[in-house]
Amino acid sequence: MIRLPVPPFRYDDAVQKVRMAEDAWNTRDPEKVALSYTTDTQWRNRSEFLNGRDEVRVFLERKWSVETGYRLIKEVWAHTDNRIAVRFCYEYHDAEGQWFRAYGNENWEFDPDGYMATRHASINDVPIAEADRLFHWPQGRRPDDHLGLTELDL
Repeated sequence: MIRLPVPPFRYDDAVQKVRMAEDAWNTRDPEKVALSYTTDTQWRNRSEFLNGRDEVRVFLERKWSVETGYRLIKEVWAHTDNRIAVRFCYEYHDAEGQWFRAYGNENWEFDPDGYMATRHASINDVPIAEADRLFHWPQGRRPDDHLGLTELDL
């Protein structure tokens, strides 16, 4: 199956691909999200190295079992024919109720059918007070009229 848009990416294609990824991750559905990646995808996420879609699914199950209230915004940083660089922020809280804002960058590489084959992510978590949260939409997809990272000055 083809996963549109496919390389080579124009700027609008990269924006669409990034929003599709943001929307999928905001579902917090590991099965659905994992289907965006090639079966043999290669990941580096912080200090973890994952190989294949099954490892990605297990990783996401573990991630979202401890990152409660997860809300994510992604933004295109740069792109080429089959690569997209992304910056992102997400907010979540742990089991004790401590809120965090995670700042990160990702480098993505896609196969010809539009599946992500490679993902490198660097992420830093910063504790925040609940009063400092900026992502307040209902759990799920970020509303189209919600400010993005640039507009939020993040």
